[in-house]
Amino acid sequence: MGFTTELVARTPRSECSECGVKTVGVPWACKGSRFTLMFEAFAIEVINACGNVTKAAGLLHLGWDAVQRIMKMAVERGLARREKEDVTTVGMDEKSFRKGHNYVSLLNDLDRGRVLEVVEGRKEENADTLWDSLGANAREKVRAVAIDMWPAFINSAAKSVPGADIVHDRYHISAHLNKAVDQVRRKENRELAAEGDTVLKGTKYLWLFNVENITEERWMKFDNLLESDLRTAEVWMLKENMRHFWEYKHAGSARKFFEEWCKKVEECGEAAIVKVAEMLKKHLPNILTYFRHRITNAVSEGLNSKIQSIKTMARGFRGFENYRTRILFFCGKLDMSIDPVTH
Repeated sequence: MGFTTELVARTPRSECSECGVKTVGVPWACKGSRFTLMFEAFAIEVINACGNVTKAAGLLHLGWDAVQRIMKMAVERGLARREKEDVTTVGMDEKSFRKGHNYVSLLNDLDRGRVLEVVEGRKEENADTLWDSLGANAREKVRAVAIDMWPAFINSAAKSVPGADIVHDRYHISAHLNKAVDQVRRKENRELAAEGDTVLKGTKYLWLFNVENITEERWMKFDNLLESDLRTAEVWMLKENMRHFWEYKHAGSARKFFEEWCKKVEECGEAAIVKVAEMLKKHLPNILTYFRHRITNAVSEGLNSKIQSIKTMARGFRGFENYRTRILFFCGKLDMSIDPVTH
């Protein structure tokens, strides 16, 4: 009835030479919990509604550790209930954990928009652990996996789900092309600035915007840059032209387009984009699988944004396990419900 209630009870216990001390379970609480089932069920709803552990702890009048313990038990309960054998398309991605080169790797269900598992690190053995968490029967049902061109992920997917197609994600490819444009811009800007020409100064984000996201005001300035003989403009046009690759209906037509695009890149001769083209040639078979499955890691990118919000609100994490618990609690779409005993 909204009043704080404390239950005090001595539960029957036994002592065995082989099993040690055993305590009889109680009907109103989970094993090892300091809270009733009804309170835990309410706490889970509050934490989910707040999306912020600190605020939820304040509303529940609990300490941070107590809330974290409730979330950990809820995640364990949800994982035990989860059905994984109908997962057919997955995405594998990485996310920074702490400062420096510290990462976690995530396995995501692209059809349902949920995180399946999180492990620390992004090496091949870490990716193997992610696949192992799916189980042998579930792995056989996987038909396609969207990943970037990180060798550790490629090698792990090839041996863990040999029957699935590897699809190199178009958004990661776009990121490589944007990086090439920016490298050319910075190089050209330094050369022009040495001659007193500041035409490229302050234009970084103009080159990185998608065409449809450029405002009318910005277009006036950008149009003048595109009509110039800047090398950055030429590379930007190649980057934009590559977007048409994904519009083809069949892999054969897309391959022909790609071959013509590579010729234009060679004619351009800018090292940054030539390097990207060579990388794409190397991985072309697993890029063309996109036309069979039409999957991307857009779902994973959306989950990454949500995870970043979790990380920002928490102001970082002391350990990986707490980070994993938060990700699975808020992004795992787990059934963490409790049927509380009320009589």
